[in-house]
This record gives sequence, structure tokens and C-alpha cells, in this order.
Amino acid sequence: MKTKLLAVLLLAGTSLFASPRVFFGVGISNYGPAYYAPPPPPIVAYAPPCPGPGYSWVAGYWYPVGPRYSWRAGYWARPSYYGARWVEPRHYERPYYRGNWRR
Repeated sequence: MKTKLLAVLLLAGTSLFASPRVFFGVGISNYGPAYYAPPPPPIVAYAPPCPGPGYSWVAGYWYPVGPRYSWRAGYWARPSYYGARWVEPRHYERPYYRGNWRR
């Protein structure tokens, strides 16, 4: 009796996974530069004292959030690798390029 029950459970369990499945999808990605209107003028602020050696000052900048811009205040940061310098976010004609660390 146990073997029959085990056989029925085994057949019933495998039939759950035997149904045909069809998947299709359409994806649109935007990995290139985003196009935004130019940001407002920067806010004037003073840098606090450096917290220690090896830090670089990243000046405040506007960055797009949806259809508007949001201000990111300046901060001290350690470069991601030796000899790196911070390149500010910028507009080149219409596309917006985020800030990053470069040699």
C-alpha cells in the first residue's frame, strides 16, 4: 500500500512541473545619457575643514530626480583609487553626465 501511495505522489508531483510554459517579453532600456534641461545655478556654500589626509572635496551639484533637480550639498570623500580626481556632473549640449572619479 505504501509503494502505491508513493508512486501516485511521485506521478502527481512530476505532473505539476510538466505543463508547457511560454514566456516572451519586450524591454526598453535607457542606459545612454539622459536628456534634461540645464540645472539652476549652483548654491554658494563653504567647505568645512578637511577630516584628514587623503580626502578630496566634492563640490555641491544639482542632479535630476524625475522631471526636477535636487541639490546635493558638497562633502569630503576619499577617492576610489590612488591618483583619482572628482569630475563634476555636467551637461554636454543636452545630455546629462553624472559625476565620477577619473585619473
